Amino acid sequence: MDSRPQADITPCDPKTSCTEMSQLGSGRNSFSNAALNRNDSQKSSGLSDLTTLKSASTTPPEDFKPGWRFLAAFICLCIVNLICALDATSISVALPLTSQVMSDALHGTGIEAFWTGTSFLLTATVFQPSFASLSHVFGRKPLLLIALTFFTVGAIAGAVSNDFTALLTSRVIQGIGGGGIAALTGVIITDMVPLKERGKWLGLVTMMWAIGSVIGPVIGGVLAEKVSWRWIFWINVPFCAIGYVMIPLFLKLQYKPGNFAQKLKQIDWIGSFLFVASTTSTLIPITWGGVMYPWDHWRTLVPLLVGICGLFVFIVYSKYIPTEPILRGTLFKNVTALVCYLSIVIHGMMLWSALYYMPLYFQAAKSMSPTTSGIALFPWTFTTAPAAVVAGILIAKTGRYRWAMYFGWFTTTVGSGLLILYKEHTPAREWIPLALISGMGLGFLYPAMSLCNQAAAVKGDVAAAAALNPFFRNFGQTLGVAVGGTVVQNQVKKKLLASAIPAVAAKAAEYSKDATTLVSVVKAMRGDPSMAAVRHDLIDAYITALHVLWIVMCSLGALAGILTIIFVKAYSMDRELETDQGFVDTRRDEMREVDETSA
Repeated sequence: MDSRPQADITPCDPKTSCTEMSQLGSGRNSFSNAALNRNDSQKSSGLSDLTTLKSASTTPPEDFKPGWRFLAAFICLCIVNLICALDATSISVALPLTSQVMSDALHGTGIEAFWTGTSFLLTATVFQPSFASLSHVFGRKPLLLIALTFFTVGAIAGAVSNDFTALLTSRVIQGIGGGGIAALTGVIITDMVPLKERGKWLGLVTMMWAIGSVIGPVIGGVLAEKVSWRWIFWINVPFCAIGYVMIPLFLKLQYKPGNFAQKLKQIDWIGSFLFVASTTSTLIPITWGGVMYPWDHWRTLVPLLVGICGLFVFIVYSKYIPTEPILRGTLFKNVTALVCYLSIVIHGMMLWSALYYMPLYFQAAKSMSPTTSGIALFPWTFTTAPAAVVAGILIAKTGRYRWAMYFGWFTTTVGSGLLILYKEHTPAREWIPLALISGMGLGFLYPAMSLCNQAAAVKGDVAAAAALNPFFRNFGQTLGVAVGGTVVQNQVKKKLLASAIPAVAAKAAEYSKDATTLVSVVKAMRGDPSMAAVRHDLIDAYITALHVLWIVMCSLGALAGILTIIFVKAYSMDRELETDQGFVDTRRDEMREVDETSA
C-alpha cells in the first residue's frame, strides 16, 4: 500500500499511526518486521492483552449511530461550555462599564477591575493541559465534575466579594474550572465520536461559545447598568446546577479502573508544576506589559525571561525523565500539527482582537453604550456560529478538512484587511457586510483546525491533541490583547503627539496608556461643544490605531494561510474510534450483543 498522498488524502492504516504510514515509501521491509514483532509480542502477552482489548472501545465510523442518551450527554457538554463562554465575555468585553461600576463598589482601581477579566483567561489557559492529563488517569467524568465545582465555587465567591482581593481570587478559581471544562469537552468528544463524524459535533460546541460570546457582553452590560454587577456571577449558578444533574445522569463513560494510590503515582507532578509555573510566569508579563508596567520594565522582563527558561526546562525534563509526561513529545514532531498549533494561536489573536477592540470602536466613534456595542458584535458572532456548524457538517460529509482551512484563512485575512475601511461616520449598511466576511472565516477555522490537529496525531495522542486546541487558542487570545494593546498604545500616542491642539499633544502619553480609559474620556466629552475638536482628535487617533492593528492581524492571517497551504498535509479521517473511556449506551450495547449472537 502506497502511503504517499493520493487524491488529497494521506491514508492511515487503523492499526498504525499516521506518522508510521507516512514513512512507508522507502521502508516497507522495516515496517513488515515491526509488524511481525508486534504480533509476536501480542501472542506472548496472552490473556493480559486480551483483557486490554476487551476493555477498549473500538467503533468503526460507519457504525456510529447516536441515540437519545448520547444526545442528552452532548447537550450537557454544550450547557457547561455555554456558561464558560458567558462568563469569559460578560466581564471582559463589557469592561468599559463594569470596570467603573466595580471599582466604585469595591473601592479599587481600574487596573484591578481589568484583572477581573484577565485573571480568568490566564488561569483557564495554564491549567487546561493538566486537566486533560489527569483525566487519562482518573477518568473524564470525575475531572469534569471537579472542573465544574471550581467554576461554581468561583462564581459564588465572586458574587459575594466585598473587595478586589476576594474578587480576583474568585476569578482565578473560576478560571481553573473554566479551563478544565473547555479542555475536557474536546477530550470527551474524542471518546464519544469517530474522527470522521466529529466535525458536526465540534461545530455545535463552537456554536455554544459563539452564542455565549454574543449574549455575554449584552448580559454583562445590562446587569451592571440596570441591576448589579454581582448578577454577572449569580447568573452562572442555575446553569451549573443543570450541569451537576445532567452529567451524572447522562454522561456514562467507561470506568477507569485502578487503585487510587497507583493512579497518584502515574501523575507527572513535577512536569505539571513546571508547566503551570512557567506558563503563568510567561503570560502574566505579557498581560500587564504596556498596561501596568512598560515593556522594558524589569517587572515585565524578569518574569517573562524566567517563564521562557522554565518552559525550556519543562521540555527537556518531559523528554528524558517521566514515563508518562503531561505533554508527550510526539504531539510536536509532526509538521502539520506544529503549523496547526501556530494557526490556532493566530486564530485566537484575531478573534479576541475583534471581540475586545471593536466594542470600544463602537462606543467611541458611534457613541454606543456597552450593551449596544455588544449587540453591534452580532455580525461577527452570529456569523461565526453557523459557519462553524456548516464547516463541521461538510468536513464530515467529504472526509476532508484542508479546503475549509484554505477558505477560512482567505476570508479571515480579507475580512480583517477590510476593517481598515471603518471610519468615524461609516454607516451600518457598510460596516455590517464587512464584518460578516471575517466572522464567516473565523467560524470555518474552528472545526477545520481542530480536526486537522487530531487527524495528524498518532494513535494514543488524539485526546491530548484535542485538549491542546483550546490551550493554544486561549494563549492566542492573551497574545491578542497584549499585541493589540501595544499597537494601539503606540499608534494613539504617535497620532496625538502630532495633534495641532497643544492640550491634546501634552496629554498624549496619558490618553494612550489604555484604550478603555481613552474611550471613557471620549464619552465624557460628549455633548460639550467646547471639547468637540479635542474629542474629534481622540476618536481619529483611536481609529487610526485600529487600522494599524487590522493590518497586523491581516498579515498574521496571511502568514497562517500560506503556512497551511505549504505544510499542512491531508490525513485520512476514516479512523476507528479507539478509546478506553468511551460512551456507554447500555440499551444500544445490549441490542448489538443480541444481533452478534443471532448472527
